[in-house]
Amino acid sequence: MPVICEPDDSAARRLAAGFREHAHVVRTLRAVDERLAADPEELVVIIGPSVELTGAITFAAARRADHPHVGVVLVRERVDVAVMGEAMRAGVREVVPDRDFQALMDACRRCWEVSRGIQRAGRAEAAPSPGRDGRIVVLFAAKGGCGKTVLATNLGVALAEREGLQVCLVDLDLAFGDVAITLRLSPQRTIVHAVPMAGRMDETGVQSLLVRHETGLATVLAPVSPGESEQISGPLVTELLGMLKRSFDVVIVDTPSQLSEHVLAAMDVADRHLLPVVPEVTALKGLRVTLDMLDLLGYPAGARSFLLNRADIKAGLSVADVEKVVGAPATVLLPHSQDVPASVNRGVPLVRQDPGHAFSQAVGRVALAVTEGNEAVRGAARRGFFRRSKAGRG
Repeated sequence: MPVICEPDDSAARRLAAGFREHAHVVRTLRAVDERLAADPEELVVIIGPSVELTGAITFAAARRADHPHVGVVLVRERVDVAVMGEAMRAGVREVVPDRDFQALMDACRRCWEVSRGIQRAGRAEAAPSPGRDGRIVVLFAAKGGCGKTVLATNLGVALAEREGLQVCLVDLDLAFGDVAITLRLSPQRTIVHAVPMAGRMDETGVQSLLVRHETGLATVLAPVSPGESEQISGPLVTELLGMLKRSFDVVIVDTPSQLSEHVLAAMDVADRHLLPVVPEVTALKGLRVTLDMLDLLGYPAGARSFLLNRADIKAGLSVADVEKVVGAPATVLLPHSQDVPASVNRGVPLVRQDPGHAFSQAVGRVALAVTEGNEAVRGAARRGFFRRSKAGRG
């Protein structure tokens, strides 16, 4: 049950009404501390509109340090950018307007889910720690239509459903990202919510950005409003990916089809670059230019994996033709199938809907390629899905 701190009787009754008897109302922030000390299982604190803002901010900042699993929801009569920014920097998870019952319920639900996840991870001694060194995998294609987002979402789900893997998918296509719609996720939180944390990002703040898929895959979604992408800087991307690397075994980054400041920031910190292409002349030209650019920028060639999507489609170019143009063999060949776009339309990744499908098996081989040498996932890579994936070359 949440702890509600509100000194005004009528406001306290209003805030508690939606929780019926499942809320504990106190009048002061000191009483909240006493309640948290008495019951370590408390996960959500609601600070009402009558509580002075400075005290609420101080309380949230202190609890972020000594009770990181406790989420704070701040209720204000008026919510503006200044209040939102100050609250988020202090560690407040959600800021909602007073008298908006549905917004309060939704905020508490999201807050509880994050808090419960942090609590469970801590008990299992699997909580992200400074010692964790995950792998960052960036997918990039200079031409659209190469199946990059489909591959990113299927790869993320394939890895997340394996026991013991902590996986995050970041949608860095800030203007036209499709991860949310592909996975049927509600973008209530996006990468824009990281802006107030710039320069002081921590694990609790990053957790508040995540939107979870039913498979356990964590996502950081692209902005939903025009112009919001302009708030995201290259240094913010670097800082965010650095925190995610400490929190997850694998961080997958889906990118737009241009080498922007944000994409280069991701490539700078990536352990592997996945470069999908289709057997079309324009796509091959884009890949060739990309490879030359990566060489010019000094990225190691050994960190690249060239993935040939729709490899078996009859388009006048054989696999050998494509590999000759690229100057390297394909790491994985992914087959063409109408089942792939059909699964996108259903909002269910094909690796989940049909793990035995030829495309799903090829994604499994991509998973093996990106996790090769990663001790954190070695055990999972030996289990069922990946064993089946080893049969044959893409």
